[in-house]
Amino acid sequence: MDNVQVYTEEAIKLAMIYVPKVVLAIVTLLIGFAVIKSIVNAVSKGLSRKEVDPSLQPFLKSLISALLKIALIITVASMVGIQTTSFVAVLGAAGLAVGLALQGSLSNFAGGVLILILKPFKVGDVITAQGFTAKVHEIQIFNTILKTGDNQTIILPNGPLANSPITNITAEPTRRVDFVFGIGYGDDIQKAKATLSQLIAADERIFKDPAPFIVVSELADSSVNLIVRVWCNAGDYWPIKFDMTENVKLTFDKEGISIPFPQVDAHIINEN
Repeated sequence: MDNVQVYTEEAIKLAMIYVPKVVLAIVTLLIGFAVIKSIVNAVSKGLSRKEVDPSLQPFLKSLISALLKIALIITVASMVGIQTTSFVAVLGAAGLAVGLALQGSLSNFAGGVLILILKPFKVGDVITAQGFTAKVHEIQIFNTILKTGDNQTIILPNGPLANSPITNITAEPTRRVDFVFGIGYGDDIQKAKATLSQLIAADERIFKDPAPFIVVSELADSSVNLIVRVWCNAGDYWPIKFDMTENVKLTFDKEGISIPFPQVDAHIINEN
């Protein structure tokens, strides 16, 4: 009977010590889950307002929810009296080992998150990056897929892509088209400029404002070079580039304006 009484007293003491802690831990756990749900919902609304890529939103919400729940469980465990120091140390060591093993993948993942959040480019844009110029076909978590004009597929890791210079060629709705046309030293410069002005005025795709720009830029070895700069919609850049180049050649030939090419005069001296 004495042993039973001792065990009963010990049980009562333990209950008095741990029951309030357990009750408090359960209440904290329930309140914590409710708070985490509210935080995740707020983050979800923020991501929607920022127009973050839809494919990234569920992953980010799940990641934030998992991290907050782990922190909550560790906190609740320490409230009950469970020693969490060793557990946290083991978890940290395991995380460090996994991080070192997946360093490249984690770098690409972080780069993908930055690209999807900051949006330096979007699907459909034409960019120059990592030595390639192509249209963005798909933005994935680890890689960005490009398609070249001749339908080649280029896969770029997001880590280096997010940390290197990127030229977004189609980000702006308008672009400037630059030309350099050479004429002979014996040709009439004013006639050449007037001819170019007529060709520009005849192309409805070229903007009148900003006004076209035509000047003599260089007295080169074999030609007098004229710079022509015109503005247009971004989608008309290459059609204007190709059409204008062809039309200038045909019109210069018709008007008798020469387009010189590099040539060398050889002088033969007969010593006899």
